[in-house]
Amino acid sequence: MFSRLTRSLDPFLLLLVLVPIIATLMPARGMAAEVLDHLTVVAIFLLFFLHGAKLSPTETRRGFSRWRFQLLVLSCTFVVFPLLGLAIVALPASVLNPVMATGFLFLCILPSTVQSSIAFTSIARGNVALAVSSASISNVLGVALTPMLAAILLGSTVKITPESLLGIFGQLVVPFIAGQLLHKRIGPWLKEHKRVVSFVDQGSVLLVVYAAFSIGVAQGLWEVVAPSQLLVVVLVSCVLLAIVLTLFAGLGRSMRLERADRVVLMFCGSKKSQVSGLPMAILLFPSEQVGMYVLPLMIFHLIQLLVCGVIARRLARTAEPVSSAQGTGG
Repeated sequence: MFSRLTRSLDPFLLLLVLVPIIATLMPARGMAAEVLDHLTVVAIFLLFFLHGAKLSPTETRRGFSRWRFQLLVLSCTFVVFPLLGLAIVALPASVLNPVMATGFLFLCILPSTVQSSIAFTSIARGNVALAVSSASISNVLGVALTPMLAAILLGSTVKITPESLLGIFGQLVVPFIAGQLLHKRIGPWLKEHKRVVSFVDQGSVLLVVYAAFSIGVAQGLWEVVAPSQLLVVVLVSCVLLAIVLTLFAGLGRSMRLERADRVVLMFCGSKKSQVSGLPMAILLFPSEQVGMYVLPLMIFHLIQLLVCGVIARRLARTAEPVSSAQGTGG
């Protein structure tokens, strides 16, 4: 039974679980940590460049044409989620460590995911083109909105400086724009070689996860986080995900959106980006505590992938055949 379960899981999910364990046993120190830091910057730059090159500028502009729907998704991501984050911060310190609670609030102000939101929308036979634009717009605007919300809601916890903002802009926005400008030259090649983008995407996330946990372990992360506190983080993550999935699914029905658009609202609205979040955390939080601050994001990200994967497949079984015009990309 165990081998059957292992085969059914995405290898990337297994690696996401294993990398923190590897970082705990073999954290990067000294010169290795400095090399890892430089590799992480390069990997993130390449990741956002490829995402920009893969996405057609025409698709990006088309997404803005449905501005009412985009505002709805952005409201879910950057208004509803932060309000829930503030509710988590209000939990007593005896229930949830204040640093972990702050980590949840940081999680709640992050943009939506790109790859998994599109992939799950495609599996569930939703409006893939709309998912592409919604997730992309969320990430592009998130580069500005997340630091702004961090300055307002997290206060002195984060170090919002011109250098940190320049770092976020340089690592996330510049490569994305460069990719958009070079889309006509390399976009078709990337569509034919999707494994290249997937390898860079997943490899970058794993590298940043290892870097974040290496820093945390070196600073005594697991000496501070008790097993009982880890269990609380898992439970809070499950409750948070259940609330947003239920809320956004109900919102789509109450607004009488088409089924394909409801799928986009649920998946794009409820997901949080580890790809954008981890680099921002490293730039915004004190290095000695970054491992603790990103722990809620790590756990929530794993849970959202597992749960949304099940939901997407269940929705696919109840959906009508998707039209060829809607496509199945991602």
